[in-house]
Amino acid sequence: MKRLTFALSTGAMAIGLSLAALSAEAADKVTLQLKWVTQAQFAGYYVAKDKGFYAEENLDVEIKPGGPDIAPPQVIAGGGADVVVEWMPAALASREKGVPLVNIAQPFKSSGMMLTCRKETGIATPADFKGKTLGVWFFGNEYPFLNWMSQLKMPTDGGPEGVTVLKQGFNVDPLLQKQADCISTMTYNEYWQVIDAGLSPDDLVVFKYQDEGVATLEDGLYVLEDNLKDEAFVDRMVRFVRASMKGWKYAEANPDEAADIVLENDATGAQTEKHQKRMMGEIAKLTAGSNGSLDPADFERTVQSLMSEGSDPVITKVPEGAWTHMITDKALN
Repeated sequence: MKRLTFALSTGAMAIGLSLAALSAEAADKVTLQLKWVTQAQFAGYYVAKDKGFYAEENLDVEIKPGGPDIAPPQVIAGGGADVVVEWMPAALASREKGVPLVNIAQPFKSSGMMLTCRKETGIATPADFKGKTLGVWFFGNEYPFLNWMSQLKMPTDGGPEGVTVLKQGFNVDPLLQKQADCISTMTYNEYWQVIDAGLSPDDLVVFKYQDEGVATLEDGLYVLEDNLKDEAFVDRMVRFVRASMKGWKYAEANPDEAADIVLENDATGAQTEKHQKRMMGEIAKLTAGSNGSLDPADFERTVQSLMSEGSDPVITKVPEGAWTHMITDKALN
């Protein structure tokens, strides 16, 4: 009798393990391509995976870090991802050039881009930019800046009534070495690199694009338009967005824990606890107020900035079908 009981127990265990294996195999795979390296800028996705929010939606999500040589639109166009994190200027530029990206969710409500200036240069307001050298990121990141200068009626080809544009790498050296009076920074990253390099907040003056009314949308989720015709794909994205936004809201409420989760997923070991926890605190300010659904007014403001007169526009016509509420309407209800 004992031998029979053991055999039945063993059989039940085997059935249980088989069912678990089948369940694991049945999880739908989703590949997410990030815009940049593993850091708190993407905490919501790492939290969603770590806390089991994707698993609860029967998803097996692979998160692929980005980097300076990785362009998310190219990755998704080549079949290397199902969904990408991208800034809207780059996404709309790619769409006009033939990669039909569609924004399906917008976890970031506010922009983190700003100009950081040395106070000793005498810059106190945007009017003081005249005659100064300003560091600007390119590769699509320059268009909000050019629109801003156009609104200020400041030429960008130098001279006493204009500004000299320094094409800035993704570092803060031009400000530290006094090659530029102001440089491009993000509230959650490069600004703090300046502080860590020895300058204090009292040494600096910052101008946030969000406050100046020239901000464009950052860190949205984009897919290829044709895939939205596939019901199975749409269903996966609904579950993916729902779990991702759960991850983002958890990260907002638990920033230190979220930063720790990011650090655990940093295979390079390049990030520090101090920087990631500080970054997460700033990122939470940008995702606050968003439930994941894109605000059409934010989209219109972004398009206006990218098509502004007085600069070479990143897009030449108002894009049609570049965003949808199809996914968020289902995910958030």
